[in-house]
Amino acid sequence: MNIFKIVLFFLCFSSVAKSQILEEKKSPNFIIIFTDDQGYGDLGTFGGEHVLTPNIDRMATEGMKLTSFYVAASVCSPSRAALMTGCYPKRINMATGSKSGVLLAADTKGLHPNEVTIAEVLKTKGYATGIIGKWHLGDQPSFLPTKQGFDEFYGLPYSHDIHPFHPNNEKFNFPDLPFLENETVVELNPDANYLTQRITDKAVNFIERHKDEPFFLYIPHPLPHKPLYASPKFMKGVSSDIKTKLAKENGNVNYNVRDKIYPQAINEIDASVGEILASLKANGLDKNTLVIFTSDNGPSKSGLGSTGPFRGRKGDTYEGGMREPAVVWWPGNIPAGTVSDQILTTMDFLPTFAKLVNAEIQNDRIIDGKDIWSVLSEKQEKNHTIHEQFYYYKENQLEAVRSGDWKYRKQGKKKILYNLKTDMGEVVNLASKYPEIVKKLEQYFNDFEKELGVGEEFSNQCRPAGYVENPKALKK
Repeated sequence: MNIFKIVLFFLCFSSVAKSQILEEKKSPNFIIIFTDDQGYGDLGTFGGEHVLTPNIDRMATEGMKLTSFYVAASVCSPSRAALMTGCYPKRINMATGSKSGVLLAADTKGLHPNEVTIAEVLKTKGYATGIIGKWHLGDQPSFLPTKQGFDEFYGLPYSHDIHPFHPNNEKFNFPDLPFLENETVVELNPDANYLTQRITDKAVNFIERHKDEPFFLYIPHPLPHKPLYASPKFMKGVSSDIKTKLAKENGNVNYNVRDKIYPQAINEIDASVGEILASLKANGLDKNTLVIFTSDNGPSKSGLGSTGPFRGRKGDTYEGGMREPAVVWWPGNIPAGTVSDQILTTMDFLPTFAKLVNAEIQNDRIIDGKDIWSVLSEKQEKNHTIHEQFYYYKENQLEAVRSGDWKYRKQGKKKILYNLKTDMGEVVNLASKYPEIVKKLEQYFNDFEKELGVGEEFSNQCRPAGYVENPKALKK
């Protein structure tokens, strides 16, 4: 080999090595797919036999299932506030709306503009940010996603049942349901049969438009929250009787009949996941994108959906209300076919994403979430625990705490202790048998209750929500 060939060889080798280093340092993309009122047992990979979810099941085969994954509230608004900020809802006074357990149309309350969201953290590192779906953290102009770090918003400001066709609308008097693009109402009372498909199409479009820059895409689906919908191509297996009754709605919404199409609504969401994953692969982004699938709380009290082996549903602090199915997928970075039973939460997304991109989190506030990348990547030390405790709130009232396999509930003067490993259904009270464990968890309970305030009290460790005067319903 002459000197020219030797020099050429090292130049080529150097170029390839440099390219690999640059590729390794490329900032990852993040996608959170967040459904509404989907239960722990409402995925095939979590034991659901009443639903078809092949795409999400494949995510689990190619990634990791989280079997002790929690949301920080068992209803919509506070659960979403916790995801966005990494904080227990009470810490940021978002455990309730101003008049209800969740924010309603023209609510005077919303997520405070001074709160720092995942989108705002990632914006500091040059990320394009988008939310496509349901926001539900305030519908007034100062509370919209575009004021909380999102470059783009396409979807609903709150749940799609906050509309004039609500069965109790004589009580609520809900206005027309607005559909927004950024801060502009572009449509009223959209055809909900096509909500999932519209969200999917826009998500794929977002990926294609931002494929050459790092992005964060938040996809909070309005479904399978009631009333249930699915686009025509997913209604093929539905009986003609149900289709006939739905065709006669005439501007109203037949909630009882629509309850029958729960599997179809889930199946379309799964197909949406498939389209998003296919778009990532088609654009060469699949190995550089962390995708998370989970839901905001347990299934409806009406009996729709499955909580698997757990007791309780939406609105409860039993496991069925707050333990959610969760799958994380990032080929080459998250080991395929793995399962973690560590206590993890939606509050962990913000600090984890920040760590992955070396973004700073403001040190002037407490964040309850933890960096969980060591768990997701399976690089944690043996027996290392991320969360020593997890706290279960119903609105502003602390009701229970979990530590390891043990869960302590305070029910008036009654002390209740469950072993979640041997008693997933929370049936057998072991408090009298294990007084030392009760004492330990009761101390955790009392200390955290004191930290944030007892009941409707708020300590100086809590931050204010945002409020506006004279809120108005959004109109076109």
